[in-house]
Formats: sequence, structure tokens, C-alpha cells
Amino acid sequence: MIYTALGDSITFGENASSFAKAYPRVAASLVNASSSHKVIGYVLARPGWNTLDLLDAAAWQGSSVISRSAVVSVWIGGVDLANAALSALASKQVLDAKRIVARYKRNLHAILTQIQNTSPARILCCTQYNPFPNSPLAAKAISGLNQTTKEVAQSYNAKVIPTHLWFEGKQSQLIYGYRKGKIEDALGGFLPIHPNDRGHQVIAKGLAPYLALNK
Repeated sequence: MIYTALGDSITFGENASSFAKAYPRVAASLVNASSSHKVIGYVLARPGWNTLDLLDAAAWQGSSVISRSAVVSVWIGGVDLANAALSALASKQVLDAKRIVARYKRNLHAILTQIQNTSPARILCCTQYNPFPNSPLAAKAISGLNQTTKEVAQSYNAKVIPTHLWFEGKQSQLIYGYRKGKIEDALGGFLPIHPNDRGHQVIAKGLAPYLALNK
């Protein structure tokens, strides 16, 4: 069975100690080690990709592997939100979260449509965990993003993977370079938003059951 993980820097494995430690590869390994059901994993993800970048990649770079996939996971949107939040913070303007979420919704619809037009694969839509739990602005914006993910996924009969629940209250243990859990932590240039190896392991363990044939 081919499993393809679509996403941004989180799916790519940014700040993991190696690509082998990133959640898509770990999840596939867990399934292969625990059952006769063998999974071959592919990753279509790059640091900095927003929803529009992923849509373009899925249509051009990934169409061949997606067409042969039995399962495709989609984890995107963090870059769209983070870029807008940091820009608003730096310029001391109010974040227009509704506009960001509306654009995310349009692009996620387009991504899932592209997948369904290309492949009969089961689609898994991952929610976004909050790397800044001590910033009310981040909590509100990410909650809106996740609600939209659930709504869009439902319209495509896609399964929602509740990644945000796996990280809730454990961000300091699971995020690489975690500091105070505030958006301001990212103003120095380094973004403390990616899972560390332990975080990727948590994601992989939660995701692995969904890769089984009948889940």
C-alpha cells in the first residue's frame, strides 16, 4: 500500500534529527513492524509551503504518486497563519484571521478536489496543534483553522486526524526549541513551531492506526 503525506515543514521533518524520524516515515515503519500489511511511504512537503504551494505541487509534482496511493494525508495551513500573524505583530496591526481562514478554506477545497480527481485514496486531514498556547490570539486563530479543516474534510468524506489533541498541554515537551509558548518567541527569526523527535513519534503513533486498510 502506498501512503503519501502532503504538507509543509512539519511533514517535511524540519527540526527532526533526521528525515527518518519525521512522522510519515515513522508511522509507516510502525505499521510495517506490527502487521503483515506493508506500507510504502512518500512525502510531498517543503518548508515554507502554504496552501497554494501545496495545491500546485499536488497538481504537478505529486499527481503520479497520488494516483497510486491508497491513503493520502494533508497537513497544511500553519504557514498561511504564521506568516500573517508575524506580519501583523511586527507592524502592530490587527490580524485579519477571518480573511486568512477564508483563503485557507478555498485552497483546502481545491487540494482535496485535486486528490479526489486524481486518486481513489482515502484522505486524512490533520488538524493544527498550537505551538503558542500562551497567546490567546494564536489559540483563537488556530481554533478557527481547525474548525474549517473539519468542515471541509466532512464535505469530502475525509477522516479528520485530531493532531491538536495529541499536543494539547504537552507543547513544551513535543516542540523543538519551545520557549514561553507565545507568538513573540518567533520574532527573533527562529520559529519554535516544529515537532522534536518525540513530537514526531507522538504524531506517528496516533496516525498509524488510520493507515490500516479498514480504518
